[in-house]
Parts: sequence; structure tokens; C-alpha cells
Amino acid sequence: MRTRIAIKLHALLERFFPERRVFLRSDTDTRFVRLRPGAQLVAFTGVSLFVAWSIVATAIVLMDSIGSGNFREQAKRDQRTYEMRLNEISQERDARAREAVKAQERFNTALKQISRMQTALLTSETRRREMETGIEVIQKTLRRTMAERDTARARADTLRAKLADSGNRGPGMADDGNGTDTLEFLTAALSDTAGERDRINANARAALRRAEEMEHEIKLMQDQNDQIFAQLEDAMSISVAPLDKMFRAAGLNPETLLDRVREGYSGQGGPLTPLSFSTRGEAPSADTLRANLILDQMDRLNLYRIAAQKAPFSKPVLQSFRYTSGFGRRWGRMHNGADFAAPHGTPIHATADGVVIHAGWLSGYGRLVKIRHDFGVETRYAHMSRVRVKEGQRVSRGDRIGDMGNTGRSTGTHLHYEIRVDGKPINPMTYIKAARDVF
Repeated sequence: MRTRIAIKLHALLERFFPERRVFLRSDTDTRFVRLRPGAQLVAFTGVSLFVAWSIVATAIVLMDSIGSGNFREQAKRDQRTYEMRLNEISQERDARAREAVKAQERFNTALKQISRMQTALLTSETRRREMETGIEVIQKTLRRTMAERDTARARADTLRAKLADSGNRGPGMADDGNGTDTLEFLTAALSDTAGERDRINANARAALRRAEEMEHEIKLMQDQNDQIFAQLEDAMSISVAPLDKMFRAAGLNPETLLDRVREGYSGQGGPLTPLSFSTRGEAPSADTLRANLILDQMDRLNLYRIAAQKAPFSKPVLQSFRYTSGFGRRWGRMHNGADFAAPHGTPIHATADGVVIHAGWLSGYGRLVKIRHDFGVETRYAHMSRVRVKEGQRVSRGDRIGDMGNTGRSTGTHLHYEIRVDGKPINPMTYIKAARDVF
């Protein structure tokens, strides 16, 4: 069976690869090499595989060359796009910074205006109270003058009656012969009484005119107070609303935050004392209640200001920079902060008031500064080239705490910035974006 198959296979190969002889001739001899069908098949297969491999390899090299060229072009286009985007972000950041400066200036101007209005309001309210007290004194004087006038009229009537009685009695009825003297005395008394009555009437009319003038002045002052109140209420609404929105955007409960600020208050500009003008146990007036509401808002604004200084709403790098990495997973690992790239030695600033709890080398962080703030917040500034603060030092927002560098586990000059709340890392951009329209 195998012999038959071999014979048929040999016959088939003979059809395509007939046996050939290759003669090799020398000067003295002639030899030949027999190429059997099987040997020719093996040689043909080997040559075919080599040619096929050459074609495929050439195609791969050519395609790789073309593809690498496209990849390089695409990489260049991506790089140009990325640079354009960085420039746009940088311009937008600068615009936001200018807007923040203008907003801060408007905020400071509003605070000054509010302070002036508050002083004017207190002065106006004091004057109004003094005028009300003056009106009460005038009214008491007027009532006393009216009573004296009535008494004088009664005396005058009594004297007239006595004078008339003396005239009716005649000369012979006089007891002591001095009727003329009595008449002169009574006439002088009547004249004095009439003059006193006229003076009392004039004083009463003057007091009434003065009372009307003071009532008109009080009405004007009330209108002025209403305008001042309206301006103060608008200013409070404009000033408090962005701050409230900023804290809520940062994930902080404003009421809880303000309660904690009140508990740890150290006398920085407040809290404000409510107005209390009455000393007679009377219920406060509508203006007093309105003024107290404004003072409550001003107290809230002051507490917000204190809280904003103690929370990390500022940027750690105030010069030109670019973001190179954000918060989240990166290369399979959690990146607990945000990276800011700038030239070597760029100043790094504290983002809020606090106390330095670490200033030195720490493992992969390199040169690191940790600052503990209020409300359980901690900020970290890593990879510095130089540390400019000491452990235990108290710093304020904007203070320079170090220089940007490339220490620790870092691939280039940059700042790694972290915010931790109660030990848990959160996205620093949450705070920075929340304060974008305020600071």
C-alpha cells in the first residue's frame, strides 16, 4: 500500500519537477549532479518561503515607516493643540486672577462703604432719639406754660372781680381811706398778668412751631434712614451671597463653619453688638429691629471673612504656571493632589492661615511642608528645592513658605499640592474653583 502511494506521489512530482541533471565539467573530468523531484520540491519550497518572507518584511517595514511618519505628525499636531490649550488656559487664568483682584477691591470698597453707612446710621439714629427727647421736653414745657397761663388768667379774673367790687362800694365804704392806692395796685397787677399771659402765649406758639419743625426733621431723617437701610441691605446681600456660595461649593456647611468660628473667635473685627436705644423697657422700634438685622448680616460677613482666611481657598503658586496633573487615578495609582509646573525656584505660598507641622524631607515627597489649618484642614506642599519655614511657625495666607523644585519621587520641576480634611485627601481644585469669583 505504501509503495503504491509513493509511486503515485513520485509520478505526480515528475509531472511538475522532472528529474534533472546538472553537469560539472573540469579539465580532466566531467561529472553530473542528479536533481530528483523531491529535492527540487524542497528547494522550490525554501525559495518560495524566503521570497514570501522578504515581501512581508518589506511591506511591514514600509508600513511602519509610513505609520511612524503619521504618528510623528499626529504627535506634533497633538503637541501644538496641547500648547494652544495651555496658552488659552493660562490666559483664562490670568483673566480670572485680574477679575479676582477687582472683586477683592470691590469687596474692600463695599466694606468701607458699609462702615461709613453704619456710622452715619448710628449718628442719625442717635440724633433722632435726641430730637424725640427734645420734643418731649418741649411738650412738657408747653403743658407747664399752659397751666401757668390758666393760673394767670384765673388770678386776673379774681383781680377784676375785686376791682369791680371795690368800685361799687364807693368812697364812703372804704375801710381805711386808701381806695386809690388799692386801685393803682390792682391796675398794675392786671397789667403784669396780661404781659405774662402774652409772653406765655408767645412761648407756646414758638414751642408749637419748634415742635412742627422737629417733626419735619424727624420725617426727613426717617426717609434718610430708610435709604441708608436699603443701601446697607443691598450691600450685605451682594457681599454675603458669594461667600455663602463659595463655602457650599467647597463642600462646607456654612452654618456649622460659622458656629466653629464663633467658638474659636479671637477678636478679629467682631462679633457686632446689637443696637439697644431704649432704657425704659420699651419694645424695640422697627428701625432698631432693621438695624439689628443688618448688624447680624455684618457679623455673618465678618465671620465669613475670618473663615475664608483660615480655609485654603487661595492658589499655592501666584506666578505664571500650568497644571500638569490633576486629582484622581494616574497610571493605576491614586494621585492625591494637583501638580503645578513652573520654573525652578518659583515662590510657593501658603493658601490659608495656619501652623507649620512639618518642614523637611519626607520619603517620596522630597522636601515637604505641612500646614495645619482650622476646621480639620491640612495642606501639603511637596518636591520643594528649598524650605523657608520652620516647624511650629505660624503663617498667614500668601506667606512664602518655599521654592519650587524637583526633589523626592518627581519627574520634573513642579509643586505637588494636597488638601486633606480630617486626614482624607480631597481635590484641591474644589477649593480653588469655589473661590474663583470671590478672591
